[in-house]
Amino acid sequence: MTLAAGIDVGGTKCLGVVIDVDSDIGSEHDILREVRYPTPHASELVDALAVLAAELGEVETLSVGVPGLITLSGVMRASPNIPGSVDVAVGPDLSKRLGRPIHVDNDGNAAALAEWRYGAGRGARNMWMVTLGTGIGGGHVLNGVVQRGVNGFAGEIGHTVVNPDGPRCTCGRKGCWEVYASGRGLGMLASGEPGESVIERSRRGDADAITVLEAYSRWVAIGLSNLTNVSDPDVIVIGGGVSEAADVIMPMVKRWFVETLYSPEQRQHPDLRVAQLGEHAGAIGAALLPRFTVAS
Repeated sequence: MTLAAGIDVGGTKCLGVVIDVDSDIGSEHDILREVRYPTPHASELVDALAVLAAELGEVETLSVGVPGLITLSGVMRASPNIPGSVDVAVGPDLSKRLGRPIHVDNDGNAAALAEWRYGAGRGARNMWMVTLGTGIGGGHVLNGVVQRGVNGFAGEIGHTVVNPDGPRCTCGRKGCWEVYASGRGLGMLASGEPGESVIERSRRGDADAITVLEAYSRWVAIGLSNLTNVSDPDVIVIGGGVSEAADVIMPMVKRWFVETLYSPEQRQHPDLRVAQLGEHAGAIGAALLPRFTVAS
């Protein structure tokens, strides 16, 4: 048994877990310990992570997944959904505080690794993980290696621009994919109505709600088509809060995906799958980081 701790830093909460990385994760019962705290201001993040790590207890390794532009040395250059997150040395400062090496990576990369190893991406050679939550995160696993890019910034798919004249994103730019295809984007398309309410109305056959979800699903599909055109994956795993309504949204997304993909009749399509590890994917993936070689 090899105990590893992973912490997933989200826009609203920090979730930490301990798993046995020698086991074959199959359910929440394989999570040996779990701790969660509200996500603080970036200036207090390292303090909060140190407290959370102490509560997780003795482990072989400790790793953290953080949203935004994360350097190969574990510095958070920017993170639109965490106030004050400019040049926060999460990895170096936490390592110094705890007196041990700390692995830090982008949270989308961590979630992708978890789904590839234990979840919906098992068996994939070329897999994208797309998390449709408050924002949009992503991670790319190619032949068992998380693709991080030269500086560690690869996978920021939520900030690919799909409409340069569109509304302003939290990152400061206009028309990012995240503006339209995130949970926040669904609320925008519904004129401020919570996404959960739109989905529930659509399940009752409400025509206006179905129209909103069709528009939302088209935006989701546009981004998935772009990923496919660029990297030709065999699997795309879709997670995040929006995926909990997969029964309603995924049939629409799959139909629009065919409509927006380049030359769909002449190519093999990636398998669009719903994530299996839920809110624990980022933390489980973080715990796996030390065991897997990361591209740089």
